[in-house]
Amino acid sequence: MVQKGGFCLETCARPNILVLEPYRCARDDYKDDGTNILLDANENAYGPGLDLHPDGSLKTTMPNGTGDSKRPEVDLRGLNRYPDPHQIELKQKLCKLRNTHTHTAKDLRPENVFVGVGSDEAIDALLRCFCTPGHDKILTCPPTYGMYAVSAQVNDIAIVKVPLDVHNAFNLQPEAINATLSADPTIKMVYICSPGNPTGTLISKSDIQRILEHSTWNGIVVLDEAYIDFSPDGASLAEWVTEWPNLVVMQTLSKAFGLAGIRLGAAFASPDVAGLLNNLKAPYNVSSPTSELATAALQPGNLAVMRSNRAKILEQRQRMLIELPKVPRIGRFLGGTYSNFLLVEILDKAKDHGGRPSNESAMALYEALAETKGVVVRFRGKELGCEGCLRITVGTSDEVGRLLAEIRGIFSSNEIDDHRGVDGGQMTEEKKEQEANGVVA
Repeated sequence: MVQKGGFCLETCARPNILVLEPYRCARDDYKDDGTNILLDANENAYGPGLDLHPDGSLKTTMPNGTGDSKRPEVDLRGLNRYPDPHQIELKQKLCKLRNTHTHTAKDLRPENVFVGVGSDEAIDALLRCFCTPGHDKILTCPPTYGMYAVSAQVNDIAIVKVPLDVHNAFNLQPEAINATLSADPTIKMVYICSPGNPTGTLISKSDIQRILEHSTWNGIVVLDEAYIDFSPDGASLAEWVTEWPNLVVMQTLSKAFGLAGIRLGAAFASPDVAGLLNNLKAPYNVSSPTSELATAALQPGNLAVMRSNRAKILEQRQRMLIELPKVPRIGRFLGGTYSNFLLVEILDKAKDHGGRPSNESAMALYEALAETKGVVVRFRGKELGCEGCLRITVGTSDEVGRLLAEIRGIFSSNEIDDHRGVDGGQMTEEKKEQEANGVVA
Protein backbone atom coordinates (compact mmCIF):
# COMPACT_ATOMS: atom_id res chain seq x y z
CA MET A 1 0.00 0.00 0.00
CA VAL A 2 1.06 3.60 -0.60
CA GLN A 3 3.06 5.24 2.17
CA LYS A 4 3.92 8.89 2.56
CA GLY A 5 5.77 10.33 5.51
CA GLY A 6 4.64 8.50 8.61
CA PHE A 7 1.32 7.42 7.08
CA CYS A 8 0.74 3.79 6.11
CA LEU A 9 -2.84 2.75 5.41
CA GLU A 10 -2.07 -0.91 6.06
CA THR A 11 -1.09 -0.29 9.67
CA CYS A 12 -3.43 2.67 10.27
CA ALA A 13 -6.73 0.99 9.32
CA ARG A 14 -8.36 -1.65 11.50
CA PRO A 15 -7.19 -5.16 10.52
CA ASN A 16 -10.74 -6.53 10.25
CA ILE A 17 -11.65 -3.75 7.81
CA LEU A 18 -8.58 -4.33 5.64
CA VAL A 19 -9.65 -7.93 5.04
CA LEU A 20 -13.35 -7.09 4.60
CA GLU A 21 -14.77 -8.49 1.38
CA PRO A 22 -16.37 -5.74 -0.73
CA TYR A 23 -20.13 -5.58 -0.21
CA ARG A 24 -21.90 -6.78 -3.34
CA CYS A 25 -25.59 -6.09 -3.86
CA ALA A 26 -28.13 -7.15 -6.44
CA ARG A 27 -27.60 -4.15 -8.73
CA ASP A 28 -23.84 -4.73 -9.00
CA ASP A 29 -24.29 -7.50 -11.57
CA TYR A 30 -27.31 -6.44 -13.61
CA LYS A 31 -28.67 -2.90 -13.77
CA ASP A 32 -32.22 -1.66 -14.04
CA ASP A 33 -31.95 -0.36 -17.60
CA GLY A 34 -35.71 -0.23 -18.16
CA THR A 35 -35.80 -3.49 -20.12
CA ASN A 36 -34.59 -6.10 -17.61
CA ILE A 37 -37.07 -8.00 -15.47
CA LEU A 38 -35.56 -7.87 -11.99
CA LEU A 39 -36.55 -10.89 -9.94
CA ASP A 40 -33.38 -11.01 -7.86
CA ALA A 41 -33.71 -8.61 -4.91
CA ASN A 42 -37.18 -9.47 -3.53
CA GLU A 43 -38.50 -6.00 -4.32
CA ASN A 44 -42.23 -5.41 -4.81
CA ALA A 45 -42.79 -5.58 -8.56
CA TYR A 46 -46.22 -3.95 -8.27
CA GLY A 47 -44.69 -0.72 -7.01
CA PRO A 48 -45.05 1.34 -3.84
CA GLY A 49 -47.98 0.83 -1.50
CA LEU A 50 -49.24 4.34 -2.16
CA ASP A 51 -52.40 5.48 -3.94
CA LEU A 52 -50.99 7.14 -7.03
CA HIS A 53 -52.32 8.89 -10.12
CA PRO A 54 -51.20 7.41 -13.47
CA ASP A 55 -48.51 10.10 -13.65
CA GLY A 56 -47.05 8.88 -10.34
CA SER A 57 -48.29 11.75 -8.19
CA LEU A 58 -49.99 11.01 -4.89
CA LYS A 59 -53.75 11.26 -4.62
CA THR A 60 -55.35 13.39 -1.91
CA THR A 61 -58.42 11.16 -1.46
CA MET A 62 -57.94 7.52 -0.65
CA PRO A 63 -59.54 4.76 -2.75
CA ASN A 64 -61.94 3.78 0.04
CA GLY A 65 -63.41 7.27 -0.08
CA THR A 66 -62.46 8.13 3.47
CA GLY A 67 -60.11 10.98 2.62
CA ASP A 68 -58.41 9.84 5.80
CA SER A 69 -55.11 11.64 5.40
CA LYS A 70 -53.40 14.69 4.18
CA ARG A 71 -51.49 14.35 0.96
CA PRO A 72 -47.85 13.72 1.87
CA GLU A 73 -45.63 16.40 0.44
CA VAL A 74 -41.99 17.13 1.06
CA ASP A 75 -41.57 20.73 2.19
CA LEU A 76 -38.76 21.70 -0.16
CA ARG A 77 -38.34 25.06 1.57
CA GLY A 78 -37.91 23.24 4.85
CA LEU A 79 -35.05 21.03 3.68
CA ASN A 80 -32.58 23.48 5.18
CA ARG A 81 -33.78 22.25 8.58
CA TYR A 82 -32.87 18.95 10.19
CA PRO A 83 -35.65 16.34 10.38
CA ASP A 84 -37.55 15.30 13.48
CA PRO A 85 -35.08 13.25 15.58
CA HIS A 86 -37.83 11.33 17.40
CA GLN A 87 -40.37 10.42 14.68
CA ILE A 88 -43.21 9.97 17.20
CA GLU A 89 -46.05 10.08 14.63
CA LEU A 90 -44.33 7.49 12.46
CA LYS A 91 -43.69 5.24 15.46
CA GLN A 92 -47.33 5.54 16.56
CA LYS A 93 -48.51 4.35 13.16
CA LEU A 94 -46.08 1.42 13.17
CA CYS A 95 -47.40 0.41 16.59
CA LYS A 96 -51.01 0.67 15.45
CA LEU A 97 -50.23 -1.61 12.50
CA ARG A 98 -48.67 -4.30 14.71
CA ASN A 99 -51.02 -4.11 17.72
CA THR A 100 -53.07 -7.08 16.55
CA HIS A 101 -53.50 -8.57 20.06
CA THR A 102 -52.82 -11.99 18.58
CA HIS A 103 -49.95 -12.74 20.97
CA THR A 104 -50.63 -10.40 23.89
CA ALA A 105 -53.27 -8.06 25.26
CA LYS A 106 -50.62 -5.37 25.76
CA ASP A 107 -50.04 -2.52 23.34
CA LEU A 108 -46.87 -1.43 21.59
CA ARG A 109 -46.12 2.27 22.14
CA PRO A 110 -43.64 4.67 20.52
CA GLU A 111 -41.16 4.00 23.33
CA ASN A 112 -41.00 0.39 22.03
CA VAL A 113 -39.71 1.48 18.61
CA PHE A 114 -36.41 2.36 16.94
CA VAL A 115 -36.54 3.57 13.31
CA GLY A 116 -33.59 3.80 10.98
CA VAL A 117 -32.16 3.39 7.50
CA GLY A 118 -33.68 0.05 6.56
CA SER A 119 -33.33 -3.01 8.78
CA ASP A 120 -29.59 -2.83 8.18
CA GLU A 121 -29.19 0.11 10.58
CA ALA A 122 -30.96 -1.87 13.30
CA ILE A 123 -28.72 -4.90 12.64
CA ASP A 124 -25.63 -2.73 13.07
CA ALA A 125 -27.01 -0.75 16.03
CA LEU A 126 -27.76 -3.93 17.96
CA LEU A 127 -24.20 -5.17 17.42
CA ARG A 128 -22.74 -1.88 18.64
CA CYS A 129 -25.10 -1.85 21.59
CA PHE A 130 -24.56 -5.35 22.94
CA CYS A 131 -21.29 -6.77 21.59
CA THR A 132 -17.75 -5.83 22.62
CA PRO A 133 -15.49 -5.86 19.51
CA GLY A 134 -12.89 -8.59 19.51
CA HIS A 135 -14.56 -10.40 22.41
CA ASP A 136 -18.28 -11.09 22.01
CA LYS A 137 -20.05 -13.18 19.38
CA ILE A 138 -23.38 -13.55 17.66
CA LEU A 139 -25.15 -16.73 16.62
CA THR A 140 -26.67 -17.09 13.15
CA CYS A 141 -28.62 -19.91 11.53
CA PRO A 142 -27.50 -20.50 7.95
CA PRO A 143 -28.64 -20.33 5.28
CA THR A 144 -29.66 -16.80 6.17
CA TYR A 145 -29.47 -13.11 5.26
CA GLY A 146 -25.89 -12.09 4.52
CA MET A 147 -25.91 -8.69 6.23
CA TYR A 148 -25.65 -10.25 9.69
CA ALA A 149 -22.18 -11.52 8.78
CA VAL A 150 -21.17 -8.32 6.97
CA SER A 151 -22.11 -6.14 9.95
CA ALA A 152 -20.46 -8.53 12.40
CA GLN A 153 -17.18 -8.38 10.47
CA VAL A 154 -17.31 -4.58 10.32
CA ASN A 155 -17.78 -4.50 14.10
CA ASP A 156 -15.10 -7.17 14.73
CA ILE A 157 -17.65 -9.60 16.14
CA ALA A 158 -17.16 -13.35 15.70
CA ILE A 159 -19.98 -15.55 14.42
CA VAL A 160 -21.09 -18.92 15.77
CA LYS A 161 -23.30 -20.89 13.40
CA VAL A 162 -26.06 -23.35 14.23
CA PRO A 163 -27.59 -24.31 10.87
CA LEU A 164 -31.26 -24.56 10.13
CA ASP A 165 -32.50 -28.12 9.75
CA VAL A 166 -31.89 -28.74 6.03
CA HIS A 167 -33.80 -32.04 6.29
CA ASN A 168 -36.88 -30.42 7.81
CA ALA A 169 -37.81 -27.48 5.57
CA PHE A 170 -35.09 -25.27 7.09
CA ASN A 171 -36.75 -25.08 10.48
CA LEU A 172 -34.93 -23.82 13.57
CA GLN A 173 -33.03 -26.23 15.83
CA PRO A 174 -33.73 -24.72 19.28
CA GLU A 175 -32.12 -27.54 21.26
CA ALA A 176 -28.84 -27.12 19.40
CA ILE A 177 -29.02 -23.35 19.76
CA ASN A 178 -29.66 -23.53 23.49
CA ALA A 179 -26.81 -26.01 23.98
CA THR A 180 -24.47 -23.66 22.13
CA LEU A 181 -25.60 -20.68 24.21
CA SER A 182 -25.04 -22.64 27.40
CA ALA A 183 -21.52 -23.53 26.33
CA ASP A 184 -20.43 -20.01 25.30
CA PRO A 185 -21.44 -16.99 27.41
CA THR A 186 -19.70 -14.61 24.99
CA ILE A 187 -22.58 -15.08 22.52
CA LYS A 188 -24.70 -11.97 23.06
CA MET A 189 -27.30 -12.24 20.29
CA VAL A 190 -29.11 -14.80 18.17
CA TYR A 191 -30.22 -13.56 14.73
CA ILE A 192 -33.22 -15.45 13.35
CA CYS A 193 -34.77 -14.61 9.97
CA SER A 194 -38.50 -15.42 9.79
CA PRO A 195 -39.66 -15.89 7.10
CA GLY A 196 -36.15 -16.93 6.18
CA ASN A 197 -34.04 -15.55 3.36
CA PRO A 198 -33.39 -17.52 1.15
CA THR A 199 -35.55 -20.27 2.67
CA GLY A 200 -39.01 -18.67 2.92
CA THR A 201 -39.64 -20.69 6.09
CA LEU A 202 -41.76 -19.15 8.84
CA ILE A 203 -40.13 -20.05 12.16
CA SER A 204 -42.56 -21.38 14.74
CA LYS A 205 -43.42 -19.25 17.75
CA SER A 206 -42.81 -22.20 20.07
CA ASP A 207 -39.23 -22.66 18.80
CA ILE A 208 -38.48 -18.99 19.38
CA GLN A 209 -40.00 -19.17 22.85
CA ARG A 210 -37.72 -22.05 23.78
CA ILE A 211 -34.70 -19.83 23.16
CA LEU A 212 -36.25 -16.87 24.96
CA GLU A 213 -36.83 -19.10 27.98
CA HIS A 214 -33.17 -20.18 28.27
CA SER A 215 -32.55 -20.19 32.01
CA THR A 216 -28.92 -19.00 32.11
CA TRP A 217 -28.10 -17.22 28.84
CA ASN A 218 -27.88 -13.44 29.12
CA GLY A 219 -28.53 -12.19 25.60
CA ILE A 220 -30.96 -10.92 22.97
CA VAL A 221 -33.01 -12.86 20.42
CA VAL A 222 -33.30 -10.78 17.23
CA LEU A 223 -36.16 -11.80 14.93
CA ASP A 224 -35.89 -10.38 11.41
CA GLU A 225 -39.41 -10.13 9.95
CA ALA A 226 -38.59 -8.36 6.68
CA TYR A 227 -41.01 -10.62 4.76
CA ILE A 228 -43.66 -11.08 7.43
CA ASP A 229 -46.46 -9.36 5.49
CA PHE A 230 -46.41 -12.18 2.92
CA SER A 231 -47.25 -14.63 5.72
CA PRO A 232 -50.71 -15.29 7.21
CA ASP A 233 -52.34 -12.51 9.22
CA GLY A 234 -51.21 -12.51 12.83
CA ALA A 235 -47.85 -14.11 12.07
CA SER A 236 -45.80 -11.12 13.21
CA LEU A 237 -44.42 -11.36 16.74
CA ALA A 238 -43.67 -7.62 16.96
CA GLU A 239 -46.16 -7.06 19.79
CA TRP A 240 -44.61 -9.96 21.73
CA VAL A 241 -41.71 -7.70 22.75
CA THR A 242 -44.09 -6.35 25.41
CA GLU A 243 -43.88 -9.80 27.05
CA TRP A 244 -40.20 -10.61 26.48
CA PRO A 245 -37.53 -8.04 27.41
CA ASN A 246 -34.89 -10.13 25.58
CA LEU A 247 -36.73 -10.09 22.22
CA VAL A 248 -36.17 -7.60 19.38
CA VAL A 249 -38.26 -7.78 16.19
CA MET A 250 -37.00 -6.01 13.06
CA GLN A 251 -39.18 -5.02 10.10
CA THR A 252 -38.88 -2.94 6.93
CA LEU A 253 -41.01 -1.05 4.43
CA SER A 254 -38.84 -2.33 1.56
CA LYS A 255 -40.76 -5.53 0.78
CA ALA A 256 -44.57 -5.74 1.04
CA PHE A 257 -44.86 -1.94 1.21
CA GLY A 258 -42.84 -1.53 -1.99
CA LEU A 259 -40.75 1.31 -0.56
CA ALA A 260 -37.19 -0.02 -0.86
CA GLY A 261 -36.11 3.35 -2.23
CA ILE A 262 -36.86 5.31 0.95
CA ARG A 263 -34.82 2.96 3.20
CA LEU A 264 -37.02 2.82 6.30
CA GLY A 265 -36.75 0.03 8.84
CA ALA A 266 -37.91 -0.44 12.41
CA ALA A 267 -36.99 -2.46 15.47
CA PHE A 268 -39.60 -3.25 18.13
CA ALA A 269 -38.21 -3.92 21.60
CA SER A 270 -38.78 -3.33 25.28
CA PRO A 271 -38.62 0.38 26.20
CA ASP A 272 -35.23 -0.20 27.84
CA VAL A 273 -33.67 -1.85 24.77
CA ALA A 274 -35.32 0.57 22.34
CA GLY A 275 -34.06 3.42 24.52
CA LEU A 276 -30.48 2.19 24.19
CA LEU A 277 -30.80 1.96 20.41
CA ASN A 278 -32.27 5.45 20.21
CA ASN A 279 -29.53 6.82 22.45
CA LEU A 280 -26.71 5.55 20.23
CA LYS A 281 -28.18 6.42 16.82
CA ALA A 282 -27.19 9.50 14.85
CA PRO A 283 -29.53 12.33 15.89
CA TYR A 284 -31.18 12.80 12.48
CA ASN A 285 -30.96 9.34 10.95
CA VAL A 286 -34.35 9.39 9.17
CA SER A 287 -34.71 12.10 6.54
CA SER A 288 -37.78 14.32 6.21
CA PRO A 289 -38.79 12.87 2.79
CA THR A 290 -38.47 9.32 4.13
CA SER A 291 -40.52 10.16 7.21
CA GLU A 292 -43.29 11.80 5.17
CA LEU A 293 -43.60 8.89 2.74
CA ALA A 294 -43.37 6.21 5.44
CA THR A 295 -46.05 7.93 7.53
CA ALA A 296 -48.28 8.20 4.45
CA ALA A 297 -47.80 4.50 3.64
CA LEU A 298 -49.17 3.57 7.08
CA GLN A 299 -52.42 5.47 6.63
CA PRO A 300 -55.55 3.37 5.94
CA GLY A 301 -56.02 4.26 2.26
CA ASN A 302 -52.44 3.46 1.36
CA LEU A 303 -52.47 0.30 3.48
CA ALA A 304 -55.36 -0.81 1.27
CA VAL A 305 -53.13 -0.34 -1.80
CA MET A 306 -50.33 -2.34 -0.15
CA ARG A 307 -52.71 -5.17 0.68
CA SER A 308 -54.09 -5.19 -2.85
CA ASN A 309 -50.58 -5.43 -4.28
CA ARG A 310 -49.76 -8.16 -1.79
CA ALA A 311 -52.79 -10.18 -2.90
CA LYS A 312 -51.56 -10.00 -6.49
CA ILE A 313 -48.11 -11.21 -5.43
CA LEU A 314 -49.60 -14.15 -3.52
CA GLU A 315 -51.66 -15.03 -6.60
CA GLN A 316 -48.54 -15.03 -8.78
CA ARG A 317 -46.63 -17.00 -6.15
CA GLN A 318 -49.28 -19.73 -6.40
CA ARG A 319 -49.04 -19.60 -10.20
CA MET A 320 -45.28 -20.19 -10.02
CA LEU A 321 -45.78 -23.07 -7.57
CA ILE A 322 -48.10 -24.73 -10.10
CA GLU A 323 -46.33 -23.92 -13.38
CA LEU A 324 -42.61 -24.23 -12.64
CA PRO A 325 -42.72 -27.97 -11.72
CA LYS A 326 -44.18 -28.66 -15.19
CA VAL A 327 -40.74 -27.88 -16.65
CA PRO A 328 -38.81 -31.20 -16.78
CA ARG A 329 -35.58 -29.84 -15.31
CA ILE A 330 -37.17 -27.91 -12.45
CA GLY A 331 -36.84 -29.84 -9.20
CA ARG A 332 -38.30 -29.33 -5.75
CA PHE A 333 -39.21 -26.11 -4.00
CA LEU A 334 -37.15 -25.98 -0.82
CA GLY A 335 -38.10 -24.32 2.47
CA GLY A 336 -41.42 -22.53 2.85
CA THR A 337 -43.71 -20.35 0.79
CA TYR A 338 -44.21 -17.47 3.20
CA SER A 339 -42.31 -14.77 1.30
CA ASN A 340 -42.40 -12.96 -2.04
CA PHE A 341 -39.85 -15.39 -3.50
CA LEU A 342 -39.36 -19.10 -4.05
CA LEU A 343 -36.25 -21.26 -3.65
CA VAL A 344 -36.21 -23.89 -6.40
CA GLU A 345 -33.84 -26.62 -7.56
CA ILE A 346 -32.47 -26.78 -11.10
CA LEU A 347 -31.65 -30.31 -12.27
CA ASP A 348 -28.83 -31.63 -14.45
CA LYS A 349 -31.37 -33.57 -16.53
CA ALA A 350 -35.11 -34.17 -16.60
CA LYS A 351 -36.84 -35.46 -13.49
CA ASP A 352 -38.07 -38.60 -15.24
CA HIS A 353 -34.48 -39.36 -16.26
CA GLY A 354 -33.17 -39.22 -12.70
CA GLY A 355 -32.16 -35.56 -12.69
CA ARG A 356 -30.35 -34.26 -9.61
CA PRO A 357 -29.85 -30.69 -8.30
CA SER A 358 -26.85 -29.16 -10.04
CA ASN A 359 -25.01 -25.92 -9.31
CA GLU A 360 -23.57 -25.98 -12.81
CA SER A 361 -27.06 -26.20 -14.35
CA ALA A 362 -28.45 -23.56 -11.99
CA MET A 363 -25.58 -21.21 -12.83
CA ALA A 364 -26.04 -21.80 -16.55
CA LEU A 365 -29.77 -21.04 -16.33
CA TYR A 366 -29.06 -17.96 -14.19
CA GLU A 367 -26.61 -16.64 -16.79
CA ALA A 368 -28.76 -17.53 -19.79
CA LEU A 369 -31.78 -15.77 -18.30
CA ALA A 370 -29.84 -12.62 -17.41
CA GLU A 371 -27.50 -12.31 -20.36
CA THR A 372 -29.72 -13.35 -23.25
CA LYS A 373 -33.28 -12.91 -21.99
CA GLY A 374 -33.08 -9.90 -19.67
CA VAL A 375 -34.59 -11.81 -16.73
CA VAL A 376 -32.50 -11.55 -13.57
CA VAL A 377 -32.90 -14.04 -10.72
CA ARG A 378 -30.51 -14.96 -7.89
CA PHE A 379 -28.13 -17.94 -7.70
CA ARG A 380 -28.04 -19.46 -4.22
CA GLY A 381 -26.40 -22.82 -4.85
CA LYS A 382 -23.48 -22.26 -2.49
CA GLU A 383 -25.69 -21.77 0.55
CA LEU A 384 -26.01 -24.63 3.03
CA GLY A 385 -28.61 -27.13 1.85
CA CYS A 386 -29.30 -25.19 -1.37
CA GLU A 387 -27.39 -27.24 -3.97
CA GLY A 388 -28.57 -26.30 -7.46
CA CYS A 389 -30.94 -23.60 -6.24
CA LEU A 390 -32.13 -20.34 -7.69
CA ARG A 391 -34.09 -17.86 -5.59
CA ILE A 392 -36.75 -16.22 -7.74
CA THR A 393 -38.69 -13.14 -6.66
CA VAL A 394 -42.40 -13.22 -7.46
CA GLY A 395 -43.09 -10.59 -10.14
CA THR A 396 -46.16 -9.16 -11.82
CA SER A 397 -48.42 -11.34 -13.95
CA ASP A 398 -46.59 -10.26 -17.12
CA GLU A 399 -43.17 -10.77 -15.53
CA VAL A 400 -44.03 -14.24 -14.28
CA GLY A 401 -45.43 -15.09 -17.70
CA ARG A 402 -42.21 -14.05 -19.38
CA LEU A 403 -40.08 -15.86 -16.77
CA LEU A 404 -41.94 -19.10 -17.39
CA ALA A 405 -41.75 -18.72 -21.17
CA GLU A 406 -38.02 -17.96 -21.13
CA ILE A 407 -37.22 -20.90 -18.85
CA ARG A 408 -39.22 -23.27 -21.05
CA GLY A 409 -37.51 -21.88 -24.15
CA ILE A 410 -34.00 -22.18 -22.72
CA PHE A 411 -34.51 -25.80 -21.74
CA SER A 412 -36.28 -26.83 -24.94
CA SER A 413 -33.52 -25.31 -27.10
CA ASN A 414 -30.71 -26.79 -24.98
CA GLU A 415 -29.39 -23.24 -24.50
CA ILE A 416 -28.55 -24.08 -20.90
CA ASP A 417 -26.18 -26.80 -22.10
CA ASP A 418 -24.53 -24.32 -24.45
CA HIS A 419 -23.86 -22.04 -21.45
CA ARG A 420 -22.48 -24.98 -19.48
CA GLY A 421 -20.03 -25.70 -22.25
CA VAL A 422 -18.50 -22.22 -22.30
CA ASP A 423 -16.05 -22.18 -19.42
CA GLY A 424 -12.39 -22.35 -18.65
CA GLY A 425 -12.54 -25.44 -16.46
CA GLN A 426 -13.67 -26.32 -12.97
CA MET A 427 -11.90 -23.38 -11.32
CA THR A 428 -13.70 -20.90 -13.57
CA GLU A 429 -17.04 -22.52 -12.79
CA GLU A 430 -16.32 -22.50 -9.06
CA LYS A 431 -15.32 -18.83 -9.16
CA LYS A 432 -18.47 -17.87 -11.08
CA GLU A 433 -20.65 -19.69 -8.58
CA GLN A 434 -18.92 -18.11 -5.59
CA GLU A 435 -19.25 -14.61 -7.05
CA ALA A 436 -22.91 -15.06 -7.98
CA ASN A 437 -23.71 -16.53 -4.57
CA GLY A 438 -21.84 -13.72 -2.77
CA VAL A 439 -24.44 -11.06 -3.54
CA VAL A 440 -26.17 -9.87 -0.35
CA ALA A 441 -29.83 -9.58 -1.27
